[in-house]
Amino acid sequence: MKTMLKSATVLVAALTISVNAFAQETKKPASPPATATGKIKDANITIAYNSPSVKGRTIWGDLVPYDKVWRAGANEATTFETSKDITVQGKKLPAGKYSFFLIPKTSGTWTAVFNKESKQWGAYKYEESKDALRVDVKTKASKATQEILVYKVNSNGFTMDWDKISVPVEIK
Repeated sequence: MKTMLKSATVLVAALTISVNAFAQETKKPASPPATATGKIKDANITIAYNSPSVKGRTIWGDLVPYDKVWRAGANEATTFETSKDITVQGKKLPAGKYSFFLIPKTSGTWTAVFNKESKQWGAYKYEESKDALRVDVKTKASKATQEILVYKVNSNGFTMDWDKISVPVEIK
Protein backbone atom coordinates (compact mmCIF):
# COMPACT_ATOMS: atom_id res chain seq x y z
CA MET A 1 0.00 0.00 0.00
CA LYS A 2 2.84 2.39 0.91
CA THR A 3 4.55 1.61 -2.41
CA MET A 4 1.33 2.37 -4.30
CA LEU A 5 0.89 5.64 -2.41
CA LYS A 6 4.51 6.67 -3.11
CA SER A 7 4.09 5.79 -6.79
CA ALA A 8 0.87 7.83 -7.02
CA THR A 9 2.56 10.81 -5.30
CA VAL A 10 5.50 10.65 -7.72
CA LEU A 11 3.12 10.40 -10.67
CA VAL A 12 1.09 13.44 -9.53
CA ALA A 13 4.30 15.45 -8.99
CA ALA A 14 5.59 14.50 -12.45
CA LEU A 15 2.29 15.45 -14.09
CA THR A 16 2.24 18.82 -12.26
CA ILE A 17 5.77 19.61 -13.44
CA SER A 18 4.88 18.59 -17.01
CA VAL A 19 1.70 20.71 -17.05
CA ASN A 20 3.56 23.74 -15.64
CA ALA A 21 6.38 23.35 -18.18
CA PHE A 22 3.85 23.06 -21.02
CA ALA A 23 1.99 26.16 -19.79
CA GLN A 24 5.23 28.16 -19.71
CA GLU A 25 6.18 26.99 -23.21
CA THR A 26 2.78 27.92 -24.70
CA LYS A 27 2.45 31.25 -22.85
CA LYS A 28 2.53 34.16 -25.30
CA PRO A 29 5.63 36.33 -24.84
CA ALA A 30 5.09 39.83 -23.40
CA SER A 31 6.56 41.41 -26.56
CA PRO A 32 6.07 38.91 -29.38
CA PRO A 33 8.18 39.07 -32.54
CA ALA A 34 6.53 40.57 -35.61
CA THR A 35 7.46 41.46 -39.18
CA ALA A 36 6.15 44.14 -41.53
CA THR A 37 6.89 43.72 -45.23
CA GLY A 38 6.03 45.59 -48.37
CA LYS A 39 7.25 46.89 -51.68
CA ILE A 40 8.04 50.51 -52.42
CA LYS A 41 8.62 50.87 -56.16
CA ASP A 42 11.19 48.10 -56.85
CA ALA A 43 12.51 47.80 -53.27
CA ASN A 44 11.40 45.01 -50.96
CA ILE A 45 11.18 46.35 -47.41
CA THR A 46 11.26 44.15 -44.29
CA ILE A 47 11.00 45.46 -40.74
CA ALA A 48 11.52 42.90 -37.95
CA TYR A 49 10.69 43.94 -34.40
CA ASN A 50 9.30 42.82 -31.06
CA SER A 51 5.92 44.31 -30.26
CA PRO A 52 5.37 45.55 -26.68
CA SER A 53 2.00 46.65 -25.30
CA VAL A 54 1.04 49.84 -23.48
CA LYS A 55 -0.58 47.96 -20.54
CA GLY A 56 -1.71 51.21 -18.91
CA ARG A 57 1.85 52.56 -18.67
CA THR A 58 3.06 56.03 -19.55
CA ILE A 59 5.15 55.35 -22.64
CA TRP A 60 6.66 58.58 -23.96
CA GLY A 61 8.96 60.38 -21.56
CA ASP A 62 8.74 57.55 -18.99
CA LEU A 63 9.09 53.95 -20.24
CA VAL A 64 10.75 55.38 -23.37
CA PRO A 65 12.73 58.47 -22.34
CA TYR A 66 12.97 61.56 -24.49
CA ASP A 67 16.28 62.51 -26.13
CA LYS A 68 17.78 59.01 -25.89
CA VAL A 69 18.30 56.35 -28.56
CA TRP A 70 15.48 53.78 -28.35
CA ARG A 71 15.43 50.38 -30.06
CA ALA A 72 12.01 51.19 -31.59
CA GLY A 73 10.45 48.04 -30.19
CA ALA A 74 11.34 45.57 -27.43
CA ASN A 75 14.18 43.13 -26.78
CA GLU A 76 16.55 43.02 -29.79
CA ALA A 77 16.91 46.19 -31.82
CA THR A 78 14.39 46.55 -34.62
CA THR A 79 15.88 45.78 -38.03
CA PHE A 80 15.11 47.46 -41.34
CA GLU A 81 16.08 45.80 -44.62
CA THR A 82 15.82 47.10 -48.17
CA SER A 83 16.66 45.11 -51.29
CA LYS A 84 17.46 48.26 -53.33
CA ASP A 85 18.99 51.69 -52.73
CA ILE A 86 16.26 54.07 -51.50
CA THR A 87 15.86 57.62 -50.26
CA VAL A 88 14.56 58.15 -46.74
CA GLN A 89 13.18 61.61 -46.02
CA GLY A 90 15.09 62.72 -49.15
CA LYS A 91 18.46 61.22 -48.13
CA LYS A 92 20.10 58.16 -49.74
CA LEU A 93 20.24 54.80 -47.94
CA PRO A 94 22.05 51.93 -49.71
CA ALA A 95 20.47 48.48 -50.00
CA GLY A 96 21.16 46.39 -46.91
CA LYS A 97 20.09 45.45 -43.41
CA TYR A 98 20.24 47.97 -40.58
CA SER A 99 19.25 48.35 -36.96
CA PHE A 100 16.48 50.93 -36.74
CA PHE A 101 16.32 53.30 -33.79
CA LEU A 102 14.26 56.33 -32.88
CA ILE A 103 15.15 59.27 -30.68
CA PRO A 104 11.84 60.57 -29.28
CA LYS A 105 11.67 64.29 -28.51
CA THR A 106 9.08 66.50 -26.86
CA SER A 107 9.09 68.80 -29.92
CA GLY A 108 7.24 66.29 -32.12
CA THR A 109 10.19 66.03 -34.52
CA TRP A 110 12.00 62.78 -33.77
CA THR A 111 15.22 61.38 -35.21
CA ALA A 112 15.11 58.11 -37.15
CA VAL A 113 18.43 56.24 -37.17
CA PHE A 114 19.57 53.49 -39.54
CA ASN A 115 22.67 51.86 -38.02
CA LYS A 116 25.06 49.54 -39.89
CA GLU A 117 25.25 47.09 -36.94
CA SER A 118 22.09 45.10 -37.67
CA LYS A 119 22.39 42.54 -34.86
CA GLN A 120 22.12 44.28 -31.47
CA TRP A 121 20.33 43.67 -28.20
CA GLY A 122 18.36 46.82 -27.51
CA ALA A 123 20.38 50.01 -27.75
CA TYR A 124 22.87 49.12 -25.03
CA LYS A 125 25.89 48.88 -27.35
CA TYR A 126 24.63 51.37 -29.93
CA GLU A 127 27.46 53.37 -31.53
CA GLU A 128 26.63 56.58 -33.36
CA SER A 129 29.81 56.18 -35.44
CA LYS A 130 28.13 53.17 -37.15
CA ASP A 131 25.09 55.16 -38.31
CA ALA A 132 24.41 54.86 -42.04
CA LEU A 133 21.73 57.56 -41.92
CA ARG A 134 19.93 59.91 -39.52
CA VAL A 135 16.82 61.82 -40.56
CA ASP A 136 14.24 63.95 -38.81
CA VAL A 137 10.62 62.81 -38.91
CA LYS A 138 7.50 64.62 -37.73
CA THR A 139 5.23 62.54 -35.51
CA LYS A 140 1.46 62.58 -35.69
CA ALA A 141 -0.89 62.34 -32.74
CA SER A 142 -3.35 59.45 -32.84
CA LYS A 143 -6.89 59.87 -31.54
CA ALA A 144 -7.14 56.29 -30.31
CA THR A 145 -4.54 54.39 -28.31
CA GLN A 146 -2.61 51.81 -30.32
CA GLU A 147 -2.17 49.18 -27.57
CA ILE A 148 0.37 47.00 -29.38
CA LEU A 149 3.35 48.56 -31.18
CA VAL A 150 2.98 47.98 -34.91
CA TYR A 151 4.93 48.83 -38.07
CA LYS A 152 3.15 49.19 -41.40
CA VAL A 153 4.83 49.46 -44.81
CA ASN A 154 2.88 51.46 -47.40
CA SER A 155 3.54 53.04 -50.81
CA ASN A 156 4.92 56.22 -49.15
CA GLY A 157 7.25 54.50 -46.67
CA PHE A 158 6.40 53.07 -43.27
CA THR A 159 4.90 54.03 -39.93
CA MET A 160 5.56 52.97 -36.36
CA ASP A 161 2.37 53.31 -34.33
CA TRP A 162 2.21 52.93 -30.56
CA ASP A 163 0.24 54.49 -27.76
CA LYS A 164 -1.06 57.80 -29.15
CA ILE A 165 1.84 58.48 -31.56
CA SER A 166 2.36 57.63 -35.22
CA VAL A 167 5.86 58.03 -36.68
CA PRO A 168 5.71 58.19 -40.50
CA VAL A 169 8.99 57.73 -42.39
CA GLU A 170 8.96 58.69 -46.09
CA ILE A 171 10.69 56.38 -48.56
CA LYS A 172 11.15 56.83 -52.31
